[in-house]
Amino acid sequence: MTTDRYGPDALSTDWRVPRAGRAVEAPAELGVVVEEVQTDFCGEVVKVERDLGTVTLEDRRNVRRTFPLGPGFLLEGRPVILVAPARTGPAVPGRTASGSVAVQGAKARVARASRIFVEGRHDAELVEKVWGADLRIEGVVVEYLEGVDDLAAHLRDFRPGPERRVGVLVDHLVPGSKESRIAQSVAKSPVGKHVLIVGHPFVDIWAAVKPQRLGKDAWPTIPRNVEWKKGVCQTFGWPHRDQADIARAWKQILSKVTSYADLEPALLGRVEELIDFVTN
Repeated sequence: MTTDRYGPDALSTDWRVPRAGRAVEAPAELGVVVEEVQTDFCGEVVKVERDLGTVTLEDRRNVRRTFPLGPGFLLEGRPVILVAPARTGPAVPGRTASGSVAVQGAKARVARASRIFVEGRHDAELVEKVWGADLRIEGVVVEYLEGVDDLAAHLRDFRPGPERRVGVLVDHLVPGSKESRIAQSVAKSPVGKHVLIVGHPFVDIWAAVKPQRLGKDAWPTIPRNVEWKKGVCQTFGWPHRDQADIARAWKQILSKVTSYADLEPALLGRVEELIDFVTN
């Protein structure tokens, strides 16, 4: 009886087949947990953008990453090619980023006379990203003020009235603050009944984004003698030398916001309140 010293012929079988098997197509169903092999990022499927060809995963720390659909994923340890789930039954009305039912094929309404004012560019960009579709349907324009110190002057120029209401979103509107004194002064003015000023408790609109979306447990506490945004960037280890660095940091934060679920409830209710005020 003889034995083969070198084992079986490596070329007698299909040596190209991976040990874990060949990749097969698998639908990217919500709730399925997969791993992206190049980054080792493992998470639950929370969103599939059929038109964009992307899938968004969320890991156990609530960190989200978006990847192209296709090969490069593991499902229960086996390679798969993620594809968009098949459509079944009649189309279900979609939702806007704010959670409202999307109105298919609706055109933007002609702008109302009423307006919503926010403090700065970042506030306006965040409101647009989450509520933009709703605001266009309602014909509401959002303008930013570069701070609220000159709010009274802006209102005098705008001339609010019964058909020309103004809603104002203010950062850090807490008792005893400069912002609260400005709000009280406007409320007592002749145009006060046509203006609604609401605010959130955060030092800046950045903090209205849930820190878990950035992979952080909480927003840092910054000393009063340090500019808040630069202090945040420094604490998080982000570049913070100049305004361009601050702008890039905001773009990074904003990119993590895909819907109202990524924002703190203290902001959500205030924006909805303003929309109701200027549209009713």
